[in-house]
Amino acid sequence: MAKIEIRTQAGICPSYVYRPTGSGPWPAVLVYMDGFGIRPAMLEIGERLASYGYFALLPDLYYRSGPYEPMDPHVAFTDPEKRKVLMERFFAFATPANIMSDTRTFLDYLAAQPDVKAGGIGSTGYCMGGFMSLTAAGTYPDRIVATASYHGGRLATDSPDSPHLLAPKIKSRVYVAGAIEDSSFPDDMKERLRDALVKGGVVHEIETYQAKHGWVLRDTLAYDAEAAERHWQTVIALFDSTLKP
Repeated sequence: MAKIEIRTQAGICPSYVYRPTGSGPWPAVLVYMDGFGIRPAMLEIGERLASYGYFALLPDLYYRSGPYEPMDPHVAFTDPEKRKVLMERFFAFATPANIMSDTRTFLDYLAAQPDVKAGGIGSTGYCMGGFMSLTAAGTYPDRIVATASYHGGRLATDSPDSPHLLAPKIKSRVYVAGAIEDSSFPDDMKERLRDALVKGGVVHEIETYQAKHGWVLRDTLAYDAEAAERHWQTVIALFDSTLKP
């Protein structure tokens, strides 16, 4: 892993780069973090992607809020004061518009790396990042060819920035994983998203895991080891079939 700094229109974004062993070029994957920010459990996603032969870029989407100590997900939502800080200091600036502006810079960074395979890239995201991953697919359809979203919330709402509204623009293959217990992505929202993707002609799969919202990251209360491994099987199958022809 190498920690780097990427200059965006808004400032300096600390980011983490993971290169597989051996010699490239390798297919690239852009990783969108969850709402608890950069911490060991999030960094492990990049490490494991590299172990499968992918050049992974994990940017810190909270850079606009300044430096911060690694968050404990067990505390961040249950402690009222820490939850307030999370919402007001971090979430407030990690808007879809801001992150999509940043994403252009992230994509340009990947395209400029000599050890990144030319052509389209993959993206994956978790919780908040799942929303961003799907949004990026519709915002940069000529650059993202494989899109994964794990326990992403608010994927098909009445909001003008709802990801499902971008379905007609999406060209990538899409995999969306929801949970049986997830108020941010209930069954009716799954159907609304599915309908939009079908009408948009998007090759996609929406799967519901027998798990709770947030099951992938090992430091969350919802972590489910079996479902997390299923996540790895599906995301690597998606990327292998699209980025490693």
